[in-house]
Order: sequence, then C-alpha cells, then structure tokens
Amino acid sequence: MKMITRRGLFLLILIIGFLGGLGFLTYSVVTQGSSWAMQPYNASLYRNGELVAEGTIKDSDGVVLAETVDGKRLYNDSEVTRRSTFHALGDTMGFISTGVQSVYESRLVGYSPLNGIYSITRNGSGNDMSLTLKSRVCEVAYKALTDYKAGCVGVVNYKTGDIVCMVSTPTYDPANKPSDIDTNENYEGVYINRLLTGLYTPGSTFKIAVTACALENIPDIRSRTFNCEGEYDAGGTPIECNAHHGEITFDEALAKSCNSVFAQVAIELGPEKIMETAAQLGLTSQVVISGDILSSTGKMFLEPSDPNDYVGWTGIGQGDTLLSPVAMMRVVGAIANDGKAVSYNLVDTFANKAGKVLDVNVPTRETQLLSSETAAQLKELMRNNVTSQYGDYNYEGLNLCAKSGTAQIDNVTAHNTAWFVGFMDDPENPYAFVVVVEHGNSGSQTAGPIANRVLQELVNGE
Repeated sequence: MKMITRRGLFLLILIIGFLGGLGFLTYSVVTQGSSWAMQPYNASLYRNGELVAEGTIKDSDGVVLAETVDGKRLYNDSEVTRRSTFHALGDTMGFISTGVQSVYESRLVGYSPLNGIYSITRNGSGNDMSLTLKSRVCEVAYKALTDYKAGCVGVVNYKTGDIVCMVSTPTYDPANKPSDIDTNENYEGVYINRLLTGLYTPGSTFKIAVTACALENIPDIRSRTFNCEGEYDAGGTPIECNAHHGEITFDEALAKSCNSVFAQVAIELGPEKIMETAAQLGLTSQVVISGDILSSTGKMFLEPSDPNDYVGWTGIGQGDTLLSPVAMMRVVGAIANDGKAVSYNLVDTFANKAGKVLDVNVPTRETQLLSSETAAQLKELMRNNVTSQYGDYNYEGLNLCAKSGTAQIDNVTAHNTAWFVGFMDDPENPYAFVVVVEHGNSGSQTAGPIANRVLQELVNGE
C-alpha cells in the first residue's frame, strides 16, 4: 500500500514538473520567440548578416520604398528617394536603431508565436507596412540639406501626429553602400537619425520655453519695456546681444531675439521655474513614436545655486542645454494645437500578403503641455516673429509662426548650429516643423529657406 502511495506521489510530481516545464516553454515562446527567430544565423531570414525577408514598405502615397524580391532586399528606383528615406527605414543590419526595419523587424517578417515564420517560407517575405511619410517631401528636404555638413528636417501634422517628413544627413544609398563608410569623415554619424537621437544646443529657439515660463509666471511681462545696450552683465562673463536694441518691448525682444532681455527674464524667473517649464513641455523627456520608436532625452543642467550669468546663458539657449529636434517640434506643434501635443505616428498600417490589415496597436493620446491661454499668446508672438522680422514674403501663403535659433559652438561662426522651428497656422494644412543645420551659420538665413522649400512642396507640390 505504501509502495503504491509512493509511486502515485512520484507520478504526481512528474506530472506537475511536466506541466510546469510546458508552461515555462510556452511562456518563453510567446515572450522570446521573436528574438530567437530574428537571429542573423537564421538562413530563412538573413543573407550575409542582412535581413532580407521583410515585407514591402510604402509611403503614404503608395510609393514603394523597400521590398523583398527573390530573397533580396530592394529599394526604390530613385537614388534620391533611397537616400532621403534611409533613416526612417533604417538599414537591414540594425545599425540604425530607430529605423522601422529594425524596430518592427519581427512584424515585417510576419513572425507569430503560433505559426513562427511560416508566412516567409510560403510567401517569400512577411507583412507589408505603410508609413505616414511622403517621400516626395523627404526628397526636397534631402536636396536642401546636401549643401551642408549635417542636419535634419522633420514635419508633422500637429492634429493627427502623422510624421510626413523625416530626413537626416549625412546619409548614404542603401542600394550601394560605400566601402569607406567607416573611414570617410563625410559619413561621420551616418547611422544617427539626427531628428530623433541627435542632441543639440538649442540657441534662441529655447526662448520659446523661456517665453512660456514668463507668460505663466510674470503677469505684466508683455506690458514691460527693457533696455538693451548690446550686452547684459549678470556677473561673470557678459552676455552679448546680436545688436544694440535700446528700449524694447518683450514682443520685440522675442522677434529680434534679444539676448539682453532674455538673460534678464531668465534670471528673474530663476533656475527652478525654467527647469519646471522645460520638463512640462517635454524637452527633457523622450518622444515616443508609434509606441516603439524612442527619441533621445534632452539634457538641462540648472541648479538653484547656479550664478546669474549661467542662468542667463541658459535662458538664451546656450549654457549646457542639449535638446532633440523632435522634442522641439512637439512643443511648437502643441502651441499650434491649443497647448495639446498628440502622440506621434510613423507607421500607418500593417497588412499581410493577402491584403488583410493587421492591428498596429499603437496607443493614441493628447498631452496638455501648456494652457490654451499661454499657447494662444505664444502663437501670436511667433506669428509676429515672421511678419516683423523674418518677412512673410519669404514664406508666401504659409501663414507661418516661427522662431529661429543660432547656437554658437566653440565661438566659431562657421561651427554655428542653425535652427528654425514653427508651424503653419492653417486648418487645411496643420503642420509643425523643425530644421537643424550643423555648421549652418544663421538660423533664419540658413534653416529658414529650407523650411520654406519643404513646406511649399508639402502644400503646393503634386
């Protein structure tokens, strides 16, 4: 009797162990199966370390950007299209971590815990993807950037969150990868999507954040007058201005980008309020795109004990502040949208080879970055920047609201980083944008015309 009991107990332990192992295996397949399948040694998916089994990727107009044909990954026939959309697509070896071919590789391959890679062996490639990009707009942005060492352009619909332009340079032709890519200085940082993971000194574009902070904390800021003598001495290194403006209002100070005024205002606000506003605007947070693509996190180094001159330099966008272009684009998009930032999308749809649309499963939400009242005032001020300073005639028909920035790097003019950020105040064309040009000299003179070319193509192109 005892022997039977022991045998029954032993059998029960075996059954429990078997079921536990089966459960663990099932859990592992569900949670880790895709990463097991997506390994370079999987000959069904890779050739010479390159993923070749992904489905077709198209832009929002149906233009094929990449596809798999006879076990080979092919790209659009146009070299300009290939180069301009390269960072959005990413490479097939995973060097560009933010590219859709890397982030969504298992979904593009069509892997599922139930069927594995059966769809690949049956169809020769996986699921198809449609992006929100417009390749014709990306082409114009790429051509506009080719005269400069490096930079990026981003354009987003601030109502829907759909990114229609994402271009970063330097780039290369994925159909003809250069043999000297690792040694030629012209390809330095080529695997960085500068729109998403580049971090730059913001220059005077940061005055947007300081203006938001001032509007919410200094009730009479727009009725005050200031005096600019060409520099502001806050102790330590004098903060130089771009001109001797004399008596000037706050509205004029933003339009003329007066460093003297903004250094004074930043010091009056203090480090804690400036840091609080920057965090509220999401400038020191990641921007999430399509639920899975992440930007770099902006960096600010302000402490309550910092001396006034450092606070002043930070207030004009110099100091040690580093921001991602996409985060700044998100802020100006929120200003255009009554203070609300919508979640960003790059992936529009997935579909299998039978044409069945698959659930993208991307959460959509709105985040109130600033009050509607503050957003309305900022919109008015940024519109005034264009009409009174940059020239509305330079942006014909766009009803542009913008802010330029020229970030000084190493005190060498040729090394300046040129910025131009803003939006179209147009219900029919609700687009926010950012342009950053490394070694670009002036924001309004270098980055501004690039923004105009891209937006004109978006609005008036074929």
